[in-house]
This record gives sequence, C-alpha cells and structure tokens, in this order.
Amino acid sequence: MPKLYFAIEDALVVLTTKGDDAQCELQLTGHDVQCVAVDPLLPQHVYCGTFGTGLWRSNDAGKNWRPAGEGITQSKVQSVAISTLERVGNHGVVYAGTEPSAIYRSEDAGETWQASPDLTALPSSKDWSFPPRPYTHHVRWIEPDPHVAGRIFVAIEAGALIHSPDSGAHWEDRVASSPFDTHQLLIHPSAPDRLYSAAGDGYFESYDGGKTWQPFEDGLENRYVWSVALDAGDPNTVLISSARSPRQSHYEPAESFLYRRVTGSSWQQVTTGLPDPAGRHTALLAAHPSKRGAFYAAWEDNVFRSTDSGLSWARLNVAWPKEIQIIEICEMAIGEPA
Repeated sequence: MPKLYFAIEDALVVLTTKGDDAQCELQLTGHDVQCVAVDPLLPQHVYCGTFGTGLWRSNDAGKNWRPAGEGITQSKVQSVAISTLERVGNHGVVYAGTEPSAIYRSEDAGETWQASPDLTALPSSKDWSFPPRPYTHHVRWIEPDPHVAGRIFVAIEAGALIHSPDSGAHWEDRVASSPFDTHQLLIHPSAPDRLYSAAGDGYFESYDGGKTWQPFEDGLENRYVWSVALDAGDPNTVLISSARSPRQSHYEPAESFLYRRVTGSSWQQVTTGLPDPAGRHTALLAAHPSKRGAFYAAWEDNVFRSTDSGLSWARLNVAWPKEIQIIEICEMAIGEPA
C-alpha cells in the first residue's frame, strides 16, 4: 500500500496506509513545511522543503531527516521535484525552487547543488509578485517533463509559467496565452506535450508542449483552482479542487469544491462521499502513481480515497496524534513500496 506525505506548515505528516486504515507519524515538527516529493526511482528517497530552514532529505521513507547538502543559498524552499529521465545511477535528478525565485539542481541525491542562471533576467519578472508578500515571489511548482529529458516547467507565484529545454541551463519566458498564476502543473506519462495547469486564474491545458494554452471553464463555477490530479491509467480523466476566490480557498469564510472532467465534456462537481464544501479550505489531490482510477484527497484533517476515478469517495480511518491540528495542507506526495 502507498505511503502518503503531507506538508502542513508546522510538520510533515507521514501516513502509512493499509486498506481503509492509516497510521500517522509526524516528522520535522517545528519546521514550516511547504513541499514534499518522492523519487519514483528510489521511493525511500524523500525531499522536503521548508520556509526558513531550507531543504531536508530522507533516505528511509521519512523516518529520519538531514539537511540537504551544499549549494542552496536560500532558506525558503517552496518546491521540489525529481526528473526520472535524467537518472543518475539508481536515482533521479532533483530540482528545488526557492523564494526569492531561483532554481537549484542536484545530480547526487541532494549532496551538492548547482544554481541555475538568474530567473529574474526574464522580461516578465517585472510583473512577478506574490500577493500576501507583494515585495517578493517564489517558485511555486516544478514539473520535469517525463517525455523530454532536460525539459522542465516552472511556475512562478505569481506571474509566469516558464520553461527550460536544457535542465535549467537556459530559460524561456511565458507565452501570451499561458496561465498567470499556476499552482500545480502536471504532465501525464502517456500523453506527450500535454500540460495541465491548476491556476488562480482558472484551469488551462496545452497540447503542444506549452507553446499555446486554452482555458477549460464549462461547468466550472469556482475558478480559483488549487490542485490537479490525473488518472494514472487515463490522461483524459482530470480532477481539480477549487474555490470562488483566494480568500475562500485559504482563509475565512472557507468554502471549496472538487470537480471532475473527462476530455470532451464539461466539469462536474463531485460530492458522493465527501463533506459539505462550506467551512473547508481547498483540498490537495493526488493520483496513485500506478493504479488506474485511484485518487486521494487531503481535505484539512480528513483523507479520502477514490477507486472509481473520482466519482465517489470514502474516508480513511486515520489515527491522528492528539497534538496535530490541520487547517490547510500545503502539498501532498505519494510513494510506493520499493
């Protein structure tokens, strides 16, 4: 059964699932955890970014942690991802994104890091600004292309979706039709050149590797989109979480929704097995990496699982520690047993 990792701002939650039950451990307590990623090639290797104490890594599936090696000069790590096409030995190449916006790359499982060229040299950087901290901006998401070695896409919050064709040695600026405020960006392993963007300005897709984009809004009443997940066995089945506005997504009064779409049809709100949207901050979604139709939704202090491609959901029985209090989850990753 998979292991689920949740970044919850003051700790990393590690859930070990077994059927409908899940045992919970808290790791990196006291750290402002912002992001987490599992190396699909070596699932015991997990990376976790924090706001203020840098990047951390584990080589035993989250039981023990140590700081990343030399080379990352920023302490605020907002995103981390692994490129499996750029594998070195038995592990992937790791990318980390920071605030202020910068990209770092490691070929040795986080022992050493090299900085990419200055992202703010791009013309669009004059427009980059994160609304809660308007004097700065950060790398919100990194998506290595699973079809083109060295091609990586980077979402700046907020202001641009940029990409590199050569592992971060050079960067190409946003295109006119691209989303402005991408929160998550995915590429399906069986759909080359198709990109899926969950953005503050809506939901977008590209079918030509990011050269052009189009929004898909039919049926989507709440267009501040926070999270996206793709069926492992079907790139045409998409789930998203959204809210009417940033305030309802992250603050009070909270209200958030789950939607499902199959290519060629409109968005349909998903409700079966889920709680009322009122009073809930936006959910984080993730698909099981290898099981068709299997999804997870982390919605505050509840975790739901779907086995029918997101049509219906069931709550996992989680033994939460007494000291835990989850208001909003920053990011979720799923690791399979090696």
